[in-house]
Amino acid sequence: MSKIHQVGGRVFNKLLKKYHIEEINSAQGRILFVLWEKDNIPISEISEKTQLEKSTLTSMLDRLEQNGFIKRVPSHDDRRKIIISRTEKDKKFQSHYLAVSEKMNMLFYKGFTNQEIDCFEKNLERILDNLINEEKEYE
Repeated sequence: MSKIHQVGGRVFNKLLKKYHIEEINSAQGRILFVLWEKDNIPISEISEKTQLEKSTLTSMLDRLEQNGFIKRVPSHDDRRKIIISRTEKDKKFQSHYLAVSEKMNMLFYKGFTNQEIDCFEKNLERILDNLINEEKEYE
C-alpha cells in the first residue's frame, strides 16, 4: 500500500503539471475536495474528513490561502473558531483538478470490472473503518 501511495502521488503530481496545475499538490487537493463537497467549514471538520492532523493542516491551509484558493473567516457563533471558505480562484480551478482526478481513477482501475471495483472499494472501506476504530482506542 505504501508503494502504491508513493507511485500514485508521483503520477498524480506529474498529471497536475501536465494540466498546468502547479500551485498545489495532491495533499492540498484533498483539502480542496472536502471544501467542494461542503464550503464554509471549521478546520476541525476538514481535519476529520482528510484524516490530517491539525498541525499539518494548518501549514497546508497557510499555503492555500497564500495562493488564493481559500480564505479564513472568523465564525459568527464562536470567535475562537475559524471557518475555511472557498474563493473565486478555487471555484474556477475545480474543473481542472477534477479532470486530473478522473484521469487518476481511470489509471487505478484500468482493466478492472465494475464488480471488482465495488468489491475492492468495500474492502478498503472496511480497512479504513478498522483503523479508525483502533485509533479511537488510543485517544
